[in-house]
Formats: sequence, C-alpha cells, structure tokens
Amino acid sequence: MNQLEDMRLFVSVLECKSFTAAAEQSGLSKQFVSRRLMQLEARLGVRLINRSTRKLDVTPLGQAYYESAKKILREVEDAEQAISQQRATPRGALRLSAPMSFGTLYLSRLLPGFLERYPDISIELDLSDRAVDMLDEGYDMAVRIGVLADSSLIARPLGSSDMVTCCSPSYLARQGVPLVPADLVQHECLLYGHSKSVEWLYQQEGRVERIAVRGRYRVNNGELIADAAVAGLGVALLPTFIAGPHLSSGALVRVLDAFQPPPLTIYALYPQHRQVSLLIRVFSNYLHERLSQTVF
Repeated sequence: MNQLEDMRLFVSVLECKSFTAAAEQSGLSKQFVSRRLMQLEARLGVRLINRSTRKLDVTPLGQAYYESAKKILREVEDAEQAISQQRATPRGALRLSAPMSFGTLYLSRLLPGFLERYPDISIELDLSDRAVDMLDEGYDMAVRIGVLADSSLIARPLGSSDMVTCCSPSYLARQGVPLVPADLVQHECLLYGHSKSVEWLYQQEGRVERIAVRGRYRVNNGELIADAAVAGLGVALLPTFIAGPHLSSGALVRVLDAFQPPPLTIYALYPQHRQVSLLIRVFSNYLHERLSQTVF
C-alpha cells in the first residue's frame, strides 16, 4: 500500500472517528488499518492519534497532517477528473456551503434534479449564513449572495435577485410612510448581520445614496427579518426571493419604490485549484442553467 492510500486511511479514520468504522468503509480489517497507521506514524516519526479503549484523539500534528492530506487527496481527485473529462458520467463527492434562506427556498428544489441527472455524484450541503473559510474548512464550493470580499476565490455569477424595502400595513398605520430614503433614519429598521453600522443603498437616476439605518432587532437570517417585518416590528430591506410571498399575500407592502436598491448577484465560489474539476464545472453549469432563468 502506498503513501496516498495511507493518507486515505488516516483521513477515513478521523472522519469515521474509529478504526472499526473506517475499516468497514474501506473493506479492510480493523487490524490492517491499525497496523498501516502505526507504520505511517513510524515513517513520519510522530504520533498522529492518541489511542484509548474509549475514543481516538487526534494530536496537533495529526490535525495538521489531516488538513494537508485532505487537500492533497482533493487535488489528486481533480487531476484524475481533468484527465478523464471524456467520461460520460462525472462522479465524486461535493461539499457545498450555502446561505440558510436561499438553501431552503431554492437549492432544496434544485438539488434533487441534479442528483437525478448525475447518479454517481454525492452532495454534502451545509446551510449557514456565516462566512465560511472554504480552504481551511474543506468546502469544494460555496453559493454566496451580494457583495463579495476580496479573495483569491473564483466567483461565477449564477443569477440575481432584486431588493425591496417593505413593512407591514400595521407598521405604516402607526409610523407613517417613508417618502425618501433619508426618512428611514426616523424609522425602526430591521438589521441584517452583525456589523456595528448598517447602510442601505438606493439608486435614482444613476446616483447612489447611502443611508445609515438603526433598529432594535438585528439578525443574520433573511427569513427571520421577514417574519419580524410581517409582525410589524419595522422596515426591512429584503431580496424578493424572501419577501415575494409576503408581498403577494399583502402581509408586507412596498415602500420607497422610486428608489431602487442595487440587485443582489448570486455567485458560485470555488478555489482556483478547483477550476479544472469536472465535478465543479457540471454543478456550477447546472446552477447557472436553472438560476439564470428564475425570476426571483
């Protein structure tokens, strides 16, 4: 067995959290797996795992080796896929990060079709509104919406969603209608994210106006912002893919329609070294195919 296979066994043991489970997954005996990892440690001259009868504890050097091994194994998979791109059916595992609301509202409907189209691909989807570190946390791709931070990641636009300023009819009845963006400073605004200051952007006749808004309710999930707006807690700035159903039902109404916020772009993000991956390409193509035709 070569060094690459030893890496795979070590990664499998850590991810399965036991020698027995890793052995079953690999179709090998527990004794064989344990012996190979002992030989790996002897070759490296370090202890990677602290063994006990109750659990496995990875050492700091073992954790560092695990992270490096994951990257190497992923690059080997990419290289093999790049060479065999003439294969009719792509295969492999894709670890994906996406925002919570967009994932539940849209990706949940799109992913079954993709998995049906490509039966040899598996997907592990992690829904979170936090900014994940793709390289350190081992994600192959992330779907992100809005302004992106500067990075070395490749960003492919997949579609866009309009933004709308809205609130409940009961809130308007109590607080009055904001007529221009500057009026928002007199209103209770529902804030997305955890930054100390929040600015809402508006466009009119090519001019961009930034309004520093304030409010008592701050959360990092758009659906919770929409629920708070429906409950009459304040004014919200939301993408239409979240606000749309509430606007259609009348639970929310538009305000400041003459002042259009810039639309949000939906991106597929992936590391530069993953550009050659057939798996990344077929999945990003599928998302672009479906999302570019979607009216949010």
